[in-house]
Amino acid sequence: MTAYKVVNPATGQTESEFPEATDAEIQDALDRSAAAYRTWRASEVKERVAVLERVAELYAARKDELASLITREMGKPVTQARREIDTTISIYRYYAENGPGFLADEELDVVAGGSAVVRKEGMGPLLGIMPWNFPYYQVARFAAPNLMLGNTILLKHAPQCPESALAMERIFQEAALPEGAYINLFASNEQVSTIIADPRVQGISLTGSERAGAAVAEQAGRHLKKVVLELGGSDPFLVLQPADLDRTVKNAFYGRYGNAGQACNAAKRIIVLAEQYEEFTRKFTETVKGVTPGDPTEEGTFMGPLSSRQAVENLAAQIEDAVANGATLLAGGKPLDREGAWFEPTVLTDVGPGMRAFQEELFGPAAVIYKVETEEEAVALANNTPYGLGAAIATDDPERALRVAAQLDTGMVYINETSGTAAELPFGGVKRSGIGRELGKYGMEEFANKKLVRIRR
Repeated sequence: MTAYKVVNPATGQTESEFPEATDAEIQDALDRSAAAYRTWRASEVKERVAVLERVAELYAARKDELASLITREMGKPVTQARREIDTTISIYRYYAENGPGFLADEELDVVAGGSAVVRKEGMGPLLGIMPWNFPYYQVARFAAPNLMLGNTILLKHAPQCPESALAMERIFQEAALPEGAYINLFASNEQVSTIIADPRVQGISLTGSERAGAAVAEQAGRHLKKVVLELGGSDPFLVLQPADLDRTVKNAFYGRYGNAGQACNAAKRIIVLAEQYEEFTRKFTETVKGVTPGDPTEEGTFMGPLSSRQAVENLAAQIEDAVANGATLLAGGKPLDREGAWFEPTVLTDVGPGMRAFQEELFGPAAVIYKVETEEEAVALANNTPYGLGAAIATDDPERALRVAAQLDTGMVYINETSGTAAELPFGGVKRSGIGRELGKYGMEEFANKKLVRIRR
């Protein structure tokens, strides 16, 4: 039975299946990627720019078709799917426009005389291991900067996203990227280990679970390979006495329940000062109760199904554990009784240490609201997690915002908006949320050979 198949989470029906790659196909892909690197690394920057510009154009021309694929594969409502493609287009365009500047030689001051520059070059073939929750965006933030650098890409996508994975490979082919410079692989975990061990592969980028990240990092370390890891998150949303509480409720709601809560940087833990806790919790819960999951193919649907039945079962077990140990359920809390992978939008309070929901990531439509008495308590609770991806702060006091931001153990802080993403902004975290950064100029530096060229006069 193949692992690569489309099981529509809205219906539970298997709609297509694809065979895993053979070992011979993996070796052929490694050969082709290495050969393409020798050509692509020598290409002119303007050729790379033209390819990325054409990729963006093809995404724009096929937006509706591409959106429908991921709606079927992982249940993303079609309006959100189209927004993901807009973000994807912006990433390819960003690196087409800014990549040449990022590649410019950096001149160094040389004490002993003469001159020296640091030249940014590619390293070789790279392996990308990508998740299902943002199928196009996740690939773009890895592929775009690295293709601009002159690296080549071997891409293993999530097993439930085979059709969108193939669609992306076709786009690169039609954009005139040299053959072998981007190869989609329906690889098994054992074959991934083979790829990591291959001496021609110079780096691995993974976005996914802690478990997967730890396994890949262990193998990469054994073979002295560079890794970039974007793993889990349990991002805090700190409500520090903003005047416009309705706006804050709205931001927290969209920050938590977009993509059915299946985002690493979603606002999973909402921390509210006591003065506004009751009002915030009431308004937030009313908003959540007003949402009914619906057909993701319909334009007006905000929340569709979760990605799979397994995702439903995982979330249900975490919530059942919390309630059994004293948490209060204000909304939702259980799977919907229908075919597919449906779950009620959920709100929990009174979550404390010892409950799975206190330390584990809740990857679905479930928010936990905490009451704290002081700013110091808010910061301590925000940092009391093994994760450190992002955070959001709602406050009208600029000094407080910056003071609190400086104390948060995260890779990103958003003030008076929800945690988000943009092509020019670095994305990544600390602690168990991962290693390295993607997007912005930093996305061009993770897998770059920063070569020193020293000239003595």
